Amino acid sequence: MQSSFFPQHCVTSDSPQFTSSFAKFSASLGLLLLALLSTPAHAQSAGEQTAGADHPLLMRFPDSEIVEYDRTNELNHQLVLGTLQRTRGEVVPESAERLKGRVTRIVYAIPSDYQVSDVREFFAQQLRERGDSILFSCEGRACGSSNYWANDIFKRRILYGPERNQYYLAARSNTALENDPFLALYLITRANKRLYAYVEIIESEIAVVPQALVNEGLLAATLREKGSVVLPWVQFNTADGGEEELDDPSALDYLVRLLRTDPEIRVYLVSHLSGPERSLESLLEQSEKRAQLIKAVLLEKGIESGRIEAAGVGPLAPSCALSDCSDRIELVLIQSE
Repeated sequence: MQSSFFPQHCVTSDSPQFTSSFAKFSASLGLLLLALLSTPAHAQSAGEQTAGADHPLLMRFPDSEIVEYDRTNELNHQLVLGTLQRTRGEVVPESAERLKGRVTRIVYAIPSDYQVSDVREFFAQQLRERGDSILFSCEGRACGSSNYWANDIFKRRILYGPERNQYYLAARSNTALENDPFLALYLITRANKRLYAYVEIIESEIAVVPQALVNEGLLAATLREKGSVVLPWVQFNTADGGEEELDDPSALDYLVRLLRTDPEIRVYLVSHLSGPERSLESLLEQSEKRAQLIKAVLLEKGIESGRIEAAGVGPLAPSCALSDCSDRIELVLIQSE
């Protein structure tokens, strides 16, 4: 097994290539509330084709989109810990571990102007910050046939590409849970130059990652760089009397920490809500209530009222970079004058 994050040929965060690529993130893509309100209501949301969202253990690479998502409970999941080879007609890894638990699988499409090295460093930064243990990693032809990875291991043809363009990593997460989750990351640039990232998160039945386990530092960085960020794991229930309430107010603790990282940050708290059988007025009213509800929770937790402007826009801004776009809570940075 390899104990480092990268093979010798890796491009690291202090290299000119990586710095140049990541400089592209700083281009202002922030969405002002006026722009959100003016988005055509008939625009198609990617969420109409694909369900799911980021897992709290890993934030997606900026501007990437979910193209496949599934979550299943498995009794015998194989985590690959070595290069692949074909023996007696069967593809097997040199080493592997069998795991039982909930498996989340996500395929991301990465913007074409980035390289595997850019994406690898972005994910590796999150693992380093959390103190994850790297169990195995390989790059290029050292990983074996990309056909084996795509069709035999992951069973997703979309991940097949030239061997020289692949990277794989397996790790054990450091979450302080009773049984820390495992994760696997596979990156591939296909012959048509399309770049994909495939993520597997394997959680034991007795140690499922809590929804509030979010890296607020990376969320804050994304907010500053892009101007907006969708909040993960915010869910609502309908209480007695028809009033809505947060499923778990403590799930917003990471948002409180995010806002406290920079006391100068001011944000729009925007609630999006869709519903084909409901009137526009009804959706606007309910989304406004959701935005105000979250703001009230933040105020109770000590965030100053003047730093938050809450608004519900219903279905008027369906488009976003995520797969689940129709119902979401979004922070939009209020630019300083």
